[in-house]
Amino acid sequence: MGNKEIVLKAAGELFGDRDPSAVDRWVAPGYRQHSSLVADGPEALRGLVASLPEGFRYELARVIADGDLVALHGVYHGFGPEPLVAFDLFRVEDGKLAEHWDALTPVVGDTASGRSQTDGAAQPAGDGTEASRALVTEFAQRILQDADYSVLTDYISTETYLQHNPEAADGLDGFGAAAAQWAQQGKNLVYKTVHRVVAEGDLVLLQSEGEFGEPVAYWDLFRVQDGRIVEHWDVIAPIPAALPHSNGLF
Repeated sequence: MGNKEIVLKAAGELFGDRDPSAVDRWVAPGYRQHSSLVADGPEALRGLVASLPEGFRYELARVIADGDLVALHGVYHGFGPEPLVAFDLFRVEDGKLAEHWDALTPVVGDTASGRSQTDGAAQPAGDGTEASRALVTEFAQRILQDADYSVLTDYISTETYLQHNPEAADGLDGFGAAAAQWAQQGKNLVYKTVHRVVAEGDLVLLQSEGEFGEPVAYWDLFRVQDGRIVEHWDVIAPIPAALPHSNGLF
């Protein structure tokens, strides 16, 4: 069983079946947690699963695997009063879940593009993983970190840019209008560090930290086609002052 299959099976039993005994089958003894919801170790995860309410469910939108890292993108129903869009990233070691990071944000019903935060291409496509990784990695450095917008069209398509951020419309003009509105609100897009790049086929996930009016974790998922970025999903999550563990969010 590959790492993608391990994570899907584990997540299905833990959060689909809400089965605390799945912790024994799928979680490593030294499980390290970076979520703001739960502490380190299998027993903390067991307690979380056992506390999930009746009717709790998870809708998977897409999954990408890159070596020992597997990322899930979907929607949780039941963690709170409203559904939450989530990115979950797992590190697999010796067939068990060994480490976990996540970011969550509320579902928005009325988005600027008319697209939901999770719809769109559901499966990684093509065999150009390394080309996609290289393009998005360079984009992250030059555009997101260095803020050199003069070369933006070297990386993002001028013809097709499908947007799933709820406040941005499709296309470069849509993104530009949203960025200008955010700046007026004192929320400039500042990327300080890119921690992980997870790529499979035409899909590339960046896990970063920076500022958006406050310290935040940025999770950006891009789809690449013909050497340009053509689709984008994201979660921007505030970094809490305190966590139930000492590992930090990253």
